Amino acid sequence: MPGPASTTGCSVAERPAPAGRRTFGPTVLLGIAGSGFAAVAGHKEMLTVPESTLTAAGGLARTVQDRSVEFPLAGALALVALAAWGVLLVTRGVVRRIVAVLALVAAAGIGVVVVVGGFVQDDTAAGDLAIRLGLNASAVEVERTPWLWIALLTSLVAFLAAGAAVRMVPEWPEMGTRYDAPGAAADASPPPAGAPEDRSNLDLWKSLDEGSDPTES
Repeated sequence: MPGPASTTGCSVAERPAPAGRRTFGPTVLLGIAGSGFAAVAGHKEMLTVPESTLTAAGGLARTVQDRSVEFPLAGALALVALAAWGVLLVTRGVVRRIVAVLALVAAAGIGVVVVVGGFVQDDTAAGDLAIRLGLNASAVEVERTPWLWIALLTSLVAFLAAGAAVRMVPEWPEMGTRYDAPGAAADASPPPAGAPEDRSNLDLWKSLDEGSDPTES
């Protein structure tokens, strides 16, 4: 007949991990991946004049960069979101939630920039490209490149990950206080009675110069 110890000692190891620990890694990875890819896409050609259109309008052959438009603001916001994820890993408490909100706002900004620039103001971009290429604005049409769709998709991934972070960050594991800067928090326990007083680095070097052993009390 099994004793009481076998009944009480079996469930501790089988207890499931808290929801915060299960969601921490996947959410952070999604946030970093979404922000990182959005940063790359944000510095690529979003709208471009097809080479066939350029040739039909009588324009000279140009490189892709010369006949395309980028959205550098989207790339800058993606870098902000990426940096926020890095800061989120090493902060705690209220600061951590504020950083998560910053990542959320930056990810939302990426999507807004891409939508406005790629769908609302695409005619304006076509006019600017026509002036740059020396063509009639009515003869120039732009098309959306794959980078625009990549930026839009990755901004959505980064936004969803940041939204999850804002909601679940209080349950996530935090970095221990051992990684805090020296002097960030006061030592809770006083030094034992009779312990030698702390010496500065300058005092230690002076003791060495004088030939004495600074470790002796």
